[in-house]
Amino acid sequence: MHGLSDDFFRKESARLVTLLTRRLGARRLQFAEDVAQEALVRALQTWPYRGVPDKPSAWLTQTAKNVAIDLLRREGRWQKKETGIAAERERWLSTSTPARSQTEETLEDDTLRMMFVCFHPQLSKEAQTALALRTLCGLSPAEIAAAFLASESAISKRLVRARQRIRELNLPFSVPDPAELPTRLDGVLGTLYLLFNEGYKASTGDRLVRAELCHESIQLATLLAKRPTTGDPRVWALLALMLFNAARLSSRTDEAGNLLRLGKQDRSSWDSAMIERATRCLGLSGQGKELSKYHLEAGIAACHCLAPDEGSTDWPRILSLYDQLIALTDSPVAALNRGIALARVEGPQAGLESLASLPLESYYLLHAARGSMEADLGRYPSAVRHFRKAEALATLSSEQSFLRSRIRECENAANSR
Repeated sequence: MHGLSDDFFRKESARLVTLLTRRLGARRLQFAEDVAQEALVRALQTWPYRGVPDKPSAWLTQTAKNVAIDLLRREGRWQKKETGIAAERERWLSTSTPARSQTEETLEDDTLRMMFVCFHPQLSKEAQTALALRTLCGLSPAEIAAAFLASESAISKRLVRARQRIRELNLPFSVPDPAELPTRLDGVLGTLYLLFNEGYKASTGDRLVRAELCHESIQLATLLAKRPTTGDPRVWALLALMLFNAARLSSRTDEAGNLLRLGKQDRSSWDSAMIERATRCLGLSGQGKELSKYHLEAGIAACHCLAPDEGSTDWPRILSLYDQLIALTDSPVAALNRGIALARVEGPQAGLESLASLPLESYYLLHAARGSMEADLGRYPSAVRHFRKAEALATLSSEQSFLRSRIRECENAANSR
């Protein structure tokens, strides 16, 4: 439909589920998702013929309410002995829709509550993240499966078990007591980090960048940061990291959607206001004593964003921050990025040696990094072999196109000798 993107329906799905869950309780999460899905289906069936309404979100809200009332009445007829159904229906029918400003404020509060429902400690960690991505972010089981490197059927089963567990426990739709927040906050931040990364570099589809996911992650992190009970230094650090990286989104691809390396990006197009905001958030993140991975990654992103040109980048500092990150997380991906930084500080041979034993042979960026370092050493046939491995493993057309261009560069350089 003209003027409405897939992102609109994804966000509306999450909004409707949150709204319905507030009205009906977390134990009716599956019911809320079914109602939201039906409202969206009716929109897709109706709008192409009757036109998109002036206020599509309001139309979807009213349709979801009508669907919910019909289903609740049906339950009341066929399951008269079910405790609470009649009262639940009457509460829904008698609750008026708040004014727009109240709705926006309530939606923020509800989103915050829903975050912590998803990360209840009696749900498994895998279920927590999958449920948050589905309920809060509106990602499909297929998109979540790509993020987890799992099958769609496995994710669907995980979601069913999570909803069943919520129903069994009758979890409250509320932000937990302050004493319970830290453990749940870890899961919330991990999910927002994952969601942002999926937007920054999509795992599937035709687009390298899905900016709407990045901005949604920033919005949710901002919700957490501005609340006294959840404004933890880790939240500010993650928000700073997101803002630094989001400031460069428009320059990550050329007009044809092809990947641009950092050194090729137009720094004048970076969002200076967003970089300033990120810098303030990074300052606020230093109020506590804990040094999280988000602090270190935000520091690395700041080094890139605050350098006036590529030649001014403080690579020794970036290398030091990666050393601290690896000591904290033991992440092989962090080790890969450290190897790239090491190559900039001590030369490509040192970088290659640091990548030799990384357990990332199925990760295309490992082979791309090796190819770049071999090319810098003038070993073009070896560089081509690495770039071909990377191309075979890359999943996005923009990545494959970029790697093919690197292969041509190396072949031309070898032939000109």
